Amino acid sequence: MNAPRHTSNDAANELTRRAFLGRGAMLVPALASGCATAPAAPAAAEAAPAGGARLPHFAPRAKRVLCLFQAGGLSHVDLFDDKATLHRFAGQELPPSVKGTQRVTGMTSGQSRFVVAPPIAAGRRCGASGLWLSDLLPHLQTVADELCLIKSLYSEAINHDPAITFMNTGNQLPGYASMGAWVSHALGSENPNLPAFLTMVSQGSGKNPGQPIFSRLWGSGFLPSSHQGVGLRPGANPVLYLANPDGVDRDRRRAMLDDLAALNGMAARASGDPEAAARTAAYEMAFRMQESVPELLDTGEESPAVLASYGPDVHRPGSYAANCLLARRLLERGVRFVQLFHRGWDQHIAIARQLPNQCRDVDQPTAAVLRDLRARGMLEDTLVIFATEFGRTVYSQGELGAPGSGRDHHGRCFTVWLAGGGVRRGFEYGATDDFCYNIAADPVHLRDLHATILHCLGLDHARLTYRFRGLDTKLTGVEPAYVVRDVLG
Repeated sequence: MNAPRHTSNDAANELTRRAFLGRGAMLVPALASGCATAPAAPAAAEAAPAGGARLPHFAPRAKRVLCLFQAGGLSHVDLFDDKATLHRFAGQELPPSVKGTQRVTGMTSGQSRFVVAPPIAAGRRCGASGLWLSDLLPHLQTVADELCLIKSLYSEAINHDPAITFMNTGNQLPGYASMGAWVSHALGSENPNLPAFLTMVSQGSGKNPGQPIFSRLWGSGFLPSSHQGVGLRPGANPVLYLANPDGVDRDRRRAMLDDLAALNGMAARASGDPEAAARTAAYEMAFRMQESVPELLDTGEESPAVLASYGPDVHRPGSYAANCLLARRLLERGVRFVQLFHRGWDQHIAIARQLPNQCRDVDQPTAAVLRDLRARGMLEDTLVIFATEFGRTVYSQGELGAPGSGRDHHGRCFTVWLAGGGVRRGFEYGATDDFCYNIAADPVHLRDLHATILHCLGLDHARLTYRFRGLDTKLTGVEPAYVVRDVLG
């Protein structure tokens, strides 16, 4: 077990770029005047995390996280939140009292009509809990009693990039630290041979190509770069630049790294730049990963029954199914935060064709990874998050029933679910109105979701801070955020 991590920098004299430039600015007039006395060092480094409390702050219910991110905005209306009213009003105008004056995207703002589009498939109440799930997710229906549905999530963002950035970093603007980076910074990894935070991206068979996925979604932002996510890719080189070049064997690589460590150590002592130490840590991690990654990717030890449970795509590298299996193997090996991004959920058009295909991609592997974690005794302390950046409108984009019709973005209310460590099983929280368009009970902002995720890991979102630009910056931002205690097990 790793020693507890701290929220303070390793050395009090570590300097950020801003602090270095500030010291340089003070030196210029001093040198010009012939003064040989250096100015006093700035008070604490501006990027230093506040506090210094031992982490976790309290006993965690979850030790690790698996985030299954459905990129593009999946339709809560079709998959999780059917209402009888949608069928009674099918093809009729969405009542103005429901639609209100809220902002909609430019893709539907010019429509002359906003007609109600009921779910494209039937669904049913599932398990002992009676949670309603679409028949497009037949495998997930069989594990409904593991799920904790949050049906009243909301976000101010209604366009993809700010919305997906908001969900993953707590801010709509680029440059902030991702969820996984915060968790890595707070808790570190339980395996010295693998990073604390790993990510994988797959392309769905719904909308192809899907919305772009940028590496800043798993970036470290202002946190030390050692906490950024490491991307695993399919194929012979799962981690870029990990393999030794031709003519360089492992002994020679070791000698090179020793020399680099000495040089970076000199640079760190001379400048106080924490990134010098981060570079050394990254090189050393890459060296260890040269042996740990090939073992991770060798799924030959998996039983035929386990492989079959993930579906036929498990044998196709880079598929969502293959990534789900690798995610379980990473979690087994002590990786703290594993995040999968599955593209293709942006059903503006052809929803009747695209959405069933997209659901087939994820249905069986998602159910399988939940069962697999449960069978291995890991689900009790693994928090599984099935999330997206926003939902879809209940009204049709385009002519209702036309082959090219779909649904627009809808951030005012949508559904995500949690499972495993720290949350209630077979539970539903929050409610939308009769048209799945507004929140009727128990609103949950994205900040509240982030606070709840951190709470499950034993982290107090208000105390997990990092000094940046004069602020004690948090994943949950500067506005109020609340743990959703009713979903906790």
